[in-house]
Amino acid sequence: MYVCICKGITDRQIKEAVYDGSTSVKALRRHLGVSSQCGRCAELTQEIIEETMSGGVIATANNGLFYSAS
Repeated sequence: MYVCICKGITDRQIKEAVYDGSTSVKALRRHLGVSSQCGRCAELTQEIIEETMSGGVIATANNGLFYSAS
């Protein structure tokens, strides 16, 4: 799904960037350009970051190199 219409950025791109270490809207803005135009996507971007980082999603995405604290 498209999250940032201005830059054409999808939720998949955001999740991949989170897996690569961009774990804030500010970092994703630098990395992808998300929320750098009108800013309407910032809230949804933050939700995707939180969802991706919770529940051990990063642990499985990185072949078990990182472990969830839960």
